[in-house]
Amino acid sequence: MRLRIAIEVTGALSFLHSIATVPIYHQDIKSTNILLDDKYRAKLVDFGTSKFVAIDQTHLTVQVQGTFGYLDPEYFQSNQFTKKSDVYNFGIVLIELLIGKKPILSTRLEKWKSLASYFILSMKEDQGRKEEINEIAFLPRRCINLSGKKRPTMIEVAMELERIRKFQGDFRAQENSEEFEYDTIELIGPQDVAFISIRSCLNTNASYSSDV
Repeated sequence: MRLRIAIEVTGALSFLHSIATVPIYHQDIKSTNILLDDKYRAKLVDFGTSKFVAIDQTHLTVQVQGTFGYLDPEYFQSNQFTKKSDVYNFGIVLIELLIGKKPILSTRLEKWKSLASYFILSMKEDQGRKEEINEIAFLPRRCINLSGKKRPTMIEVAMELERIRKFQGDFRAQENSEEFEYDTIELIGPQDVAFISIRSCLNTNASYSSDV
């Protein structure tokens, strides 16, 4: 279910970045801006800080704004917000979905206050996790790379999540001899990913109260 939520949000963000007539940077992607309806379908909300971007424009020079714990370090240092800054924000959301911790670790038992630092350290101390967990963990690690140029695009993130979902479906099918249905989407090209649940994922007037 968490993987499906991530896929639905990447579909919406891919549309905003690459398919919309005028590209849009959200600028405040976080778990509380991803609302769920009664069937746990994701809706991306709160476009109050969003900006339209000229097609030939690579970044926005703006005063730093956003939510502590999600801020792209590169944007924080340069005041230049790019579509890769949205990717960084979403990488933190992916980590939240993966390990169930908040973006700022405030308990005394935690060594790290930053979820990003905690996650990177955890990956370095990998203790033989299952293959499918490693597959998923590697993606947000790429998303939160300190260098924006080394981060994937949202369309690449969406395609990778779909590949992981298909892998999980094949893996479960091998483990379980009983017949079951697994909802996968056949991909023809990058644009197909961007249209996954676009109608249901983009919502600037959502009234749902449950968040991720």
